[in-house]
Amino acid sequence: MKRLSHYDAAGNARMVDVSGKEETRRSARAHAFVRIAPRVLRELPRNPKGNPLEVARIAGIAAAKRTSELIPLCHPLMLTHVDVEATVEKNGIRIVSSASTNAQTGVEMEALTAAAAAALTVYDMTKALDKGIEIQDLYLLEKTGGKSGEYRRPRRGGRS
Repeated sequence: MKRLSHYDAAGNARMVDVSGKEETRRSARAHAFVRIAPRVLRELPRNPKGNPLEVARIAGIAAAKRTSELIPLCHPLMLTHVDVEATVEKNGIRIVSSASTNAQTGVEMEALTAAAAAALTVYDMTKALDKGIEIQDLYLLEKTGGKSGEYRRPRRGGRS
């Protein structure tokens, strides 16, 4: 069984020492879905707080840049790019984030943090219209670079 690197031999949590790793180009994409009732989706253009999709995009970018402050054992990274796309669909808003860097460790957590923060922002900006909004399906879509190489999430049956 593979040993998790965030634990020492005694089982204590630790920050991984990446100083001996080679700096490489790394990227990651993540996904989240905010399930929203169709009547609420129809009201988005008239949201008194502003455009939830644009605010969510900016929130996701800002969150990615602060991932190491939110997730205790993450390394602070100099991100070279972050983007968040929020698309209105029949049953809600699909969020896809991406992050990239040239570093000794990956950006999966930054992409996931961006997607989560964007989803939470959509909720915050629409909760006055419906408290039953759900954030679903937060997961890594793909990552590149590093010792473990490439990962692509296998495509599954239906989408959210």
